[in-house]
Amino acid sequence: MPDLLKRPFGTHGKVHHITPESAGWRYVGFELLKLRAGETWAEATGETEVILVMVEGKAKIQAAGKDWGELGERMNVFEKTPPHCLYVPNDTDWALETTTDATIAICKAPGKSGHEARQIGPDRIELTQRGEGSNTRFINNIAMENEDYCDSLLVTEVFTPAGNWSSYPSHRHDEDDFPRITYLEETYYHRLNPADGFGIQRVYTDDLTLNETMAVHDGDVVCVPRGHHPCGAPHGFEMYYLNVMAGPRRAWRFVAAPPVEHLM
Repeated sequence: MPDLLKRPFGTHGKVHHITPESAGWRYVGFELLKLRAGETWAEATGETEVILVMVEGKAKIQAAGKDWGELGERMNVFEKTPPHCLYVPNDTDWALETTTDATIAICKAPGKSGHEARQIGPDRIELTQRGEGSNTRFINNIAMENEDYCDSLLVTEVFTPAGNWSSYPSHRHDEDDFPRITYLEETYYHRLNPADGFGIQRVYTDDLTLNETMAVHDGDVVCVPRGHHPCGAPHGFEMYYLNVMAGPRRAWRFVAAPPVEHLM
């Protein structure tokens, strides 16, 4: 059974640490910090570019030789307000000090020194609806293809109402055949409201050589190396996820699963 479901290490410090080596792929890294007010953290970016996403809470951040001040606003991710984020290029460093309890995502992919450090959001990030009926969900695009902030990273937040499906109709982006489809590895960082709930994520290929269905709980991460990857939020439990994607080309092109292609 593939090890696609990653449960947090604990409740404090770096609770997720997913690297290309540990995931068995080439591009995407994802880490998550859960810190208390007044704590500090610092890292060098090395060969990767980074987007720091203030999922919850506030922190004073310095990066790439600049003081960015205090970033963060929402104290609970399900407030759905636009996130405060910071792009940090490769071969630099960053450091932060939390001013409240905070949950901070560290999104990573190969850097090419093509972009300068910059704040992303909350301006120009607007919660938008995608889909309809029981396929309705709401998107905060942080750094998708039309935003030229990054060398490799594609990052977005998705809120799925209770009882709805998301990342659906089922689709895949696991071949490098642009413009028909692009190869993009992907992580899903899941949150549930209420936090003691659960959601469902399936990862499967058309030939079912990969065919995994997982119950995801608050704080879990699912790795999607290939195949289709729909999510379901049961009645009574709202689902959030933060997507991080990267591959050889910074473009999101996908192909639907044949049984649901007519729903696209």
